[in-house]
Amino acid sequence: MDLDLSWIFLGLPLVFVLGWLASRFDLRQLRFENRQNPKAYFKGLNHLLNEQQDQAIDAFIEAVQHDPDTSELHFALGNLFRRRGEYERAVRVHQHLLKRGDLSKSDRQRAQHALALDYLKAGILDRAENALLELIDSPLTHQAELALLNIYERTRDWENAARIAKRLDKADEGSFSVRQAHYLCEQAQVVDKQNTDQALTLLNSAIALSPRSARAHVYKAQLLIENEQPDQAFEALLTLRDHAPAYLSLTKNLLLHLAIHDQLKASVHQLLQDCYSNQPNLDILEALVDIESSIDPVAARDRFAQHLQKTNSLIAATRWLSGEKFTHENLHPSVQKALDEATKPLKRYRCAACGFEAQQHFWQCPGCQAWDSYPPRRIEEL
Repeated sequence: MDLDLSWIFLGLPLVFVLGWLASRFDLRQLRFENRQNPKAYFKGLNHLLNEQQDQAIDAFIEAVQHDPDTSELHFALGNLFRRRGEYERAVRVHQHLLKRGDLSKSDRQRAQHALALDYLKAGILDRAENALLELIDSPLTHQAELALLNIYERTRDWENAARIAKRLDKADEGSFSVRQAHYLCEQAQVVDKQNTDQALTLLNSAIALSPRSARAHVYKAQLLIENEQPDQAFEALLTLRDHAPAYLSLTKNLLLHLAIHDQLKASVHQLLQDCYSNQPNLDILEALVDIESSIDPVAARDRFAQHLQKTNSLIAATRWLSGEKFTHENLHPSVQKALDEATKPLKRYRCAACGFEAQQHFWQCPGCQAWDSYPPRRIEEL
């Protein structure tokens, strides 16, 4: 069959026109998608700045659908899911990033760190630990070690916490000596019932590491009292006075226990008087009153009235009124009960970091987990 060349000449222009139209359509589609992607991205950013997280997530999902290869959008979307508490969705986003073969090394490390934070926020601490350990000796080492420190503190793994704190200290990422001293105190509390000598060794190491660590001095004195070594306990409290005098108010019960011993009563009383003269404090005042009550109860109670001349204190006023006689003495118990109830909130301690209040003093806040965030003074005195 002979080939008719005329058909070829007629078909060539047609093929050219169809190819040109197809290319124009692809270009328009590409331009449309490129316009849609930044539009969705900036819309999500605007919602985010306006604290509209639901709308921001919808916009970022739309942007990711237009360009699934954009890693920055995945990071933004994963972080939003984590902030909203949708940890499973955040994990899926960051796991998807890690599965991509075209991801750069730095972005892969960012995704690994983000995945670890997802697990950490979700409370899956073992997976978070494994993910963070893979980032050691990477550019994100500092962030990984801080997160690991958080995990080891939460799980009360004090040995590993001390190891990480030492690494951070050597890396000049701030001073972690106070935290290390706390970790040694925690370890001492674990072993003190089985091995007092080991507990004292740990406490002495904590004091050598951070002499201003009040906790180590306080706990050392307590341990020595429990082991019937009052003289050494008093020496430990004198060292506390020299390095952290404000915290002596926390040792009220220890000092009263030492005052039972005749050879220490005068020394304890003098220590309390010096401390109160330098910095009037309700706990120190009550310790003084308790010691002096055996000698002259009226004069001892008058210390509360003298304290009121220096500063307004409902607690001191309530204590002073408890021993007074009134014309309507039959009403005294009811009035005293009302005053005691009113002063209860004033006797609490308050965390300076998060405001968490407690009846007892904490070395680590149960609310925000901050160390040494509780001032050694009652709320009324702050």
